[in-house]
Amino acid sequence: MSSRASLREQARAWLAENLTGEFAGARGLGGPGREHEGHAIRLAWERHLGKAGWTCLAWPERYGGRAASLEDQVAFHEEYARADAPARVGHIGEGLVGPTILEFGTDDQRARFLPPIRRGEELWCQGYSEPDAGSDLAAVRTRAHLEGGRWVVTGQKVWTSLAHLADWCFVLCRTEPGSRRHRGLSYLLVPMRQPGVEVRPIVQLTGTSEFNEVFFDGATTDAGNIVGEPGDGWRVAMATLGHERGASTLGQQIGFRRELDKVIETARRTGAADDPVLRDRLVRAWLELEIMRLNALRALRPAPGPEASIGKLYWSEWHRRLGELAQAVQGRAGLVARDGELDDLQRLYLFSRADTIYAGSSEIQRNIIAERTLGLPRQ
Repeated sequence: MSSRASLREQARAWLAENLTGEFAGARGLGGPGREHEGHAIRLAWERHLGKAGWTCLAWPERYGGRAASLEDQVAFHEEYARADAPARVGHIGEGLVGPTILEFGTDDQRARFLPPIRRGEELWCQGYSEPDAGSDLAAVRTRAHLEGGRWVVTGQKVWTSLAHLADWCFVLCRTEPGSRRHRGLSYLLVPMRQPGVEVRPIVQLTGTSEFNEVFFDGATTDAGNIVGEPGDGWRVAMATLGHERGASTLGQQIGFRRELDKVIETARRTGAADDPVLRDRLVRAWLELEIMRLNALRALRPAPGPEASIGKLYWSEWHRRLGELAQAVQGRAGLVARDGELDDLQRLYLFSRADTIYAGSSEIQRNIIAERTLGLPRQ
């Protein structure tokens, strides 16, 4: 039996055994547009996963991981999605800042921050986007300076996912006065639960609030909580974004398949599948999802490069079209929220409008593909 098959079977058996009892009600909870669902039980589940060794699979064994191959990581994420396990509350720590600390951090930073991430004891958020520096990340204005052995942070971040639940934030800020664009930036690890940090939820089209504004007004962090050298934050921040396009995208596509199946089922129930135009759109959606999976498998590698933007551009545009198709197959019934509550397809339509904006807008992804992958001249 191959190691891939072995881990897949282990994961499938463990999930079937453990998504029962107190965790039976956690199935299917959370995810984009639904992060408000069952936070307490999902946090308990995260810690249960950590205790059983099912978090941070790709990390080296010395830091509590399994040094799992890409194939094994894909196998786990696919089985996790097929089991309808709850959306992970620790994914930003495990998938973004954790690998960044492994790559660029000091031994002290690895000893301090990696174990609580692996155990699900500390949650993280990402302090990148600002009101005038969203897709143009090099325009950040949040600043920090050293004072009495601590960094003092002042500025505003926006669209900060799960900031209202996070214990820590990795913050890209300007630490060299007068610096511009990519120069003079630093990557700081800042505790969220302190004076000088204010989190304001942003109400979305879905009526939920998983995105936030974050205001830093003299918030502080230890001088040692800088990842990489002062002024080298751009390189560290780009490495973090590279980790965002990892093996978990294969699990994401299992969720997409579930959504597409529901759209097809609804089209059959409403009679929309008899319309040749809608039927053609359904077939195209199915074919494009198959292409998405094949491209994701082809592009997987330990340290994704700029070509990973192809995958983000593809899935976000596809998912937004799926949301539009979900509304089309419902007809006029899809325009009405019953008892003020959105159903799954309505939520899919509304939240997927953001897919082509967050985590790098489609326009920026096209520029990255053109300039860094195809070698075309800058715009």
